Amino acid sequence: MIRKKNTHRRRRYPAMPVRKSVTLRTIARELGITVQTVSKALKGKPGMSEATRQLIVQTAEKLGYYTMDQIRSLRLDHIAPYPSERMRFLLIQTAESVPYNVRLLQGLQDRFFSFGHRIELLQLPKAIREEAMAGWLEENGAHYADGVFIAPSILPQTWERPLFELPVPRILLSFPPSGVKIDSVIWDVYEATCQAVAHLRSLGHERIMYVGTTLVQRGFALRWQAFDYAMRLSGIAIDPAMHATGERQGSERLRSELRERIKAHRPSAILCGVDGEVADVYAACRELGLRVPEHISLVGLLNAQPDTLPLFTRPLLPISETGYRAADRMLWRIANPTLPYEHIRIQGDFFVGETTAPPAVADAT
Repeated sequence: MIRKKNTHRRRRYPAMPVRKSVTLRTIARELGITVQTVSKALKGKPGMSEATRQLIVQTAEKLGYYTMDQIRSLRLDHIAPYPSERMRFLLIQTAESVPYNVRLLQGLQDRFFSFGHRIELLQLPKAIREEAMAGWLEENGAHYADGVFIAPSILPQTWERPLFELPVPRILLSFPPSGVKIDSVIWDVYEATCQAVAHLRSLGHERIMYVGTTLVQRGFALRWQAFDYAMRLSGIAIDPAMHATGERQGSERLRSELRERIKAHRPSAILCGVDGEVADVYAACRELGLRVPEHISLVGLLNAQPDTLPLFTRPLLPISETGYRAADRMLWRIANPTLPYEHIRIQGDFFVGETTAPPAVADAT
């Protein structure tokens, strides 16, 4: 029998070219600012906006500049600041994880750029038998990458087992199931949900409805748990009948359910915990003649602000920052293969937009 040759076997790229010396003056010239401003930013001194500081730090990293403290930190983790070999990594996804990928990929690329490493996409098929999944991964080169990143929202979930068993370093960009030996990095939706509840409670809202299926993804269930915890912590007991957390059967059915729940329970605010359901929540309120935020306040866990919705009050989910941090963890895991697995959550800020206000004196529902 003739054995088919696998063309995906791990290969090392040519040695990195000798780097040109990068100085503070190089960074200043690149950005058109003074050396003193660059130095102040890299040392963390006050006197500039956070956006300017981040731009300077990111430019320094892209040019391959490290402070002595950064070099010491990398060496403590056994990571070479200036590697002699390029590595190739994969971001593995399904169609459901595509909405995250532009920002995740940007974060991964931003971090790997200064090291000279590559990140490529690999999309998993849906129409495949479970017993064929492991073979498909090997045939498509997953076994021969230097490491893989597993995107959120991998469906069907039967893909998870063969992905978790890949014989290469793996970083899960989601909440890990119990008992799985894998590193994970994810934006902290638990904290984001608690921030949202705290904001609504600070405005005086008590009758807060939660909308968001708890099915399909582990992170969806975690958001509901965070809502329950934050409400109870503020002294408000949860009535499960008030909240829309069940199985979804299309947008029209969801909007119909929401209209009935809003009329029955008369909430003064709604927290939507799932990005794909925020537009339906807004539409249901409009269909009932409710003005936002005059009659009802809305907060949504949006991946990004859509052009089709008003400027939403929302937690700012640090998706690209998660990719950046995950790249760091990958290099750390490669350098430290025997250390315990780690689970990292990245906390974001909270943005107050145009969809929240104190509750109306008289409920307009």
